[in-house]
Amino acid sequence: MTILAIESSCDETSAAVCTNGKIESNVVATQLVHEQYGGVVPELASRAHQQRIVPVVERALTDAKIQKKELSAVGFTRGPGLLGALLVGASFAKALALALDIPLIEVNHMQAHVLAHFIQDQTGVRPVPAFPFLCLTVSGGHTQIVLVRDYLDMEIIGQTEDDAVGEAFDKTAKLLDLPYPGGPLIDRYAQQGNPLAFRFPEVEMPGLNYSFSGIKTAFLYFLRDQTKAAPQFIAHNLPDICASIQHTLIQILLTKLRKAARQTGIREIALAGGVSANSGLRATLQQMGDKEGWNVYIPRFEYCTDNAAMIAMAAHFKYGRGEFTSQEVSPLPRMEF
Repeated sequence: MTILAIESSCDETSAAVCTNGKIESNVVATQLVHEQYGGVVPELASRAHQQRIVPVVERALTDAKIQKKELSAVGFTRGPGLLGALLVGASFAKALALALDIPLIEVNHMQAHVLAHFIQDQTGVRPVPAFPFLCLTVSGGHTQIVLVRDYLDMEIIGQTEDDAVGEAFDKTAKLLDLPYPGGPLIDRYAQQGNPLAFRFPEVEMPGLNYSFSGIKTAFLYFLRDQTKAAPQFIAHNLPDICASIQHTLIQILLTKLRKAARQTGIREIALAGGVSANSGLRATLQQMGDKEGWNVYIPRFEYCTDNAAMIAMAAHFKYGRGEFTSQEVSPLPRMEF
């Protein structure tokens, strides 16, 4: 069973080949054009996908030493994501599957982030979470606590009511005049700062849900007041500011995750999504896991951000259960679980 998978939900054009559940190749082309605009421009993203999808797929097949005629199915991201970007990947996948007369498999991008934990590749066997487990899925567009009962049986038990934590990282970085993408720069400066130097409010939401709009507003007012009193405040305190805001965001995330673990009694805890590449979040989760007696699972860095290997992994499990889609399928920018 050899599957070609395509990911094009945002600003990464990616293709991967999976054979019998093992990733043979994973090619990711990042779009640098968005840096000058301080964020992803949907129209530019879709145009860049059109330019790159053919060479990226060819490279993935070459790296895997696979010819198109050997493929068993084509998997692709149906959603959620940017409509124009999703259209490029979906259209290519449909055309290729039709030409080769092989099945087509649609994949939910956020479910694929969770299933990245089951990726086995050329680097060796990695431990995987046992069912059921909880997965904190954090990205620029989503913040969710997911109860995972099986490979394709997942339930969101907590999520943000407004903004995602990844957006909070990027927006605070923009307020600090850091270049896009700012989230990784916040993490880098935070490693040199004092996480307790400044305090920011933590919004308490009912149940297991989150809210990050308030902390962005509080951060805006904090900078406004501090720079009014001392114009060079940011320049003189950048590491401490980054460490403090990152500490607050991480505490908000993990407080609810701990609450979910205690409510469900589940000790298998996983982390997924683009923000799971944050070194502070990874380290703090591991520390909390040691204290709470959890088994903690964190993907390798290359499988945290958007990539086709995770799409291939999801398609692998769906292929095994005969869950195929038709040529009439269309992208869903707000696709639900």
